[in-house]
Amino acid sequence: MDGDPSVEPELDSFSLFLPLPYRVAIILVLGVWAWGLNLHYLYLIKIDVPALIRYPPRTSPTFPSHHLSTYRLATLLTIPLAVSLVIFWTVTHGQASLVLAWEILPASYLFLLVLCFFLPTQRLSRTGRYRFLSILKRVGVGGIAEAKDGKFGDVLVADVLTSYAKVFGDLFVSICMFFSGSSSTGKPDRGCGGQYMVPLIISIPSLIRLRQCLIEYLRVRRDNRKAGGLGASGWGGQHLANALKYSSAFPVVILSAMQRGYDPTKIGISEKGLFRLWLLFVFLNSFYSFYWDVAKDWDLTLFSSAAERNNPEHPWGLRRHQHFHTKEMYYGVVIIDLMLRCTWSFKLSPHLDHFNDLEGGIFAMELLEVLRRWVWIFFRVEAEWVRNNRGPAPDDILLGEVNGGINEGALSPLVY
Repeated sequence: MDGDPSVEPELDSFSLFLPLPYRVAIILVLGVWAWGLNLHYLYLIKIDVPALIRYPPRTSPTFPSHHLSTYRLATLLTIPLAVSLVIFWTVTHGQASLVLAWEILPASYLFLLVLCFFLPTQRLSRTGRYRFLSILKRVGVGGIAEAKDGKFGDVLVADVLTSYAKVFGDLFVSICMFFSGSSSTGKPDRGCGGQYMVPLIISIPSLIRLRQCLIEYLRVRRDNRKAGGLGASGWGGQHLANALKYSSAFPVVILSAMQRGYDPTKIGISEKGLFRLWLLFVFLNSFYSFYWDVAKDWDLTLFSSAAERNNPEHPWGLRRHQHFHTKEMYYGVVIIDLMLRCTWSFKLSPHLDHFNDLEGGIFAMELLEVLRRWVWIFFRVEAEWVRNNRGPAPDDILLGEVNGGINEGALSPLVY
């Protein structure tokens, strides 16, 4: 079991099998596979994702499809990862001293993973990789394109980054431990770099989305001033409401860090009081985010007025135009999203309260969040496709996307 003291007091059995740098690498590579599956399934049901994110169309029928290019990149990232893992397991035999000594193997793979995005090789989906790096450069400082230049693609990438926040924190921990002299394959030191360094890293994706929302609000105000009155986007209140959603993540991160390094002499609140405060903010963040997923991102009427929710023109709680085949898919994804938004509730169980503190539990929670985001993308893209082809929802916050054409300079995530 994870945390078994009979194995090694400084290294739990799960970390002996799968050290932190490998866990980070696995989740990153799985993200590439997940994006390929998103593209593939949406292509099969006739949703043109490249058009939505303003990605140039194929100029030749001989070019591979976008999802095939992504699968190729994912395969080329997976093969060296699998080889590295096999070599690591072979040479370490699960012995703590050897696991600590062979940190160079996972570190080398992480370096290779980063390098693959910069290689000029055409067969490695060069165009898609370079465009992905370009969009990261823009959204990395909270920037967001205009609607005609691929704003929807920027929003997708930035939202994906929020789901990878804890993975980025673990990546920082791995790098910090590698260069600080302690082995990166040892017991993860999430205080590496200071008590609040990892929480700061985890907060960056939410800060990015917060800034994007504020930019969108200012754009609406600018357009309204030019028009001399309120335009189709209203006064921009939805952008402020969206900004509030991302702001609600910061108290959760801060209070989690305070609980991890709890010192009654420095914090003027009891440990139980601190936990209750954290519980309040994590509840608000989770259910606000769940409401936004359902009502705003997917345009479902589950939280709308009774007249809209019970409209006979569509199944209960859904919407008039649906691109997926059955209503059960929509109901199922709402339930899945709610469950995965509330994984923190494990802390309320006397039998599972330490699950999130175990290395295996942390890895499982990170995987589940990436899974939730993968499912979210299908329905977020489908909602945007319906808005573009059937007309936007009355309170759509991406109204500017509707009439824009594909722009050659647009950016998109991981497509060729």
